[in-house]
Amino acid sequence: MRFDVTILGSSSATPIFNRNPSAQVLNINERLFLIDCGEGTQQQLLKNGIKAQRINHIFISHLHGDHYLGLVGLLSSLHLYGRIRAMEIFGPPELKEILDIQFKYSQTNLRYPIEFYATQTERSALIYENPDIRVESFPLEHRIPCTGFRFSEKNRLPKIIREKVEELNIPVDVIPLIKKGADYTDETGVVYKASDLTLAADAPKSYAYCSDTVCNWKYIDQIRGVDTLYHEATFMNDMADRAAETFHTTALQAAEVARFAGVKQLLLGHFSARYRELEPLQDEARTVFANSRLALEGQTFVI
Repeated sequence: MRFDVTILGSSSATPIFNRNPSAQVLNINERLFLIDCGEGTQQQLLKNGIKAQRINHIFISHLHGDHYLGLVGLLSSLHLYGRIRAMEIFGPPELKEILDIQFKYSQTNLRYPIEFYATQTERSALIYENPDIRVESFPLEHRIPCTGFRFSEKNRLPKIIREKVEELNIPVDVIPLIKKGADYTDETGVVYKASDLTLAADAPKSYAYCSDTVCNWKYIDQIRGVDTLYHEATFMNDMADRAAETFHTTALQAAEVARFAGVKQLLLGHFSARYRELEPLQDEARTVFANSRLALEGQTFVI
């Protein structure tokens, strides 16, 4: 099962040094989930060979422009492309008003429906679920209401041992039952236990997205043990006072969060425009958490 994230934008506030504002695409079993949608997201989708029409779910963390100002343009382009399938959008309740007024005064009647689901920042909540995954939102602490998101695979069924299935000539329609634990009885009455015909499923994967937030440790339980954590790292730690003043996090603090939460991989992003070179932020984080990496645009990270 595919589970990876492609970084479309990792700059904070403004596009600079060939870095775009926040946006990324999560691919889970060939379903695409767009997380935040800063300016330039459409161009970044094209540049990275990702078809916007394949996106059916969009998650917006908060209403600072570098996290959503590309959304109206993307939705409008999908309208021009002839999209008719519904788009599900999860974000702050005020975002619905922003979208409505944009389309009202541009006299744009979308060919497709928008199904809007308002997030809230008082507590964690299950906001989306399908047969493969669960998505939960959780509160962060920024200058305005902001949420993080956790994407968690559900436990998968065991994997069938194909060689044994072919050897025993087991009918295709019986295989789903075997995966669910049913034994197989052949035409002669011989019983084959499901445990002998299957292998244990891979452990479920998980990904957490921590958008803009001061490092307050309140969200540790929501991200605990994830395979990959994306965490904002706007400043280096010599600017910790500035980070606190602006409700942001330093690279060192993000690494401390990753270590304390017991995650496996940390992706650093949302870099201040003051940093042309980003390696020092990575080096700083690695003094605390060795498996820290820069969320560089155009890179795809396997969860």
